[in-house]
Amino acid sequence: MTDYNASAELYPGRHYKHLRVARYQRFPSLAEAVQYAIEQLPLNVQPSSLVESDEVRYDGGAIRQLYFSDDYPLRRAFANRPATGGTG
Repeated sequence: MTDYNASAELYPGRHYKHLRVARYQRFPSLAEAVQYAIEQLPLNVQPSSLVESDEVRYDGGAIRQLYFSDDYPLRRAFANRPATGGTG
């Protein structure tokens, strides 16, 4: 079972270097890292992003699965799964 309360690190994917935000970020919980990755990162960056928590790495597709899981503890900005453009 996924521990959404464990601390997590976010490594935004390629194309992120063109943005003016830090590349690496730490979050107090996996849930917050997942929320940031889905709700704040541009769609073209999400597929190549990585979240690490409790020595487990989640790629872009896995991050989306965590966000839309019934177990996800935070309120979602997206009620339905948005289109992934065939990359997720």
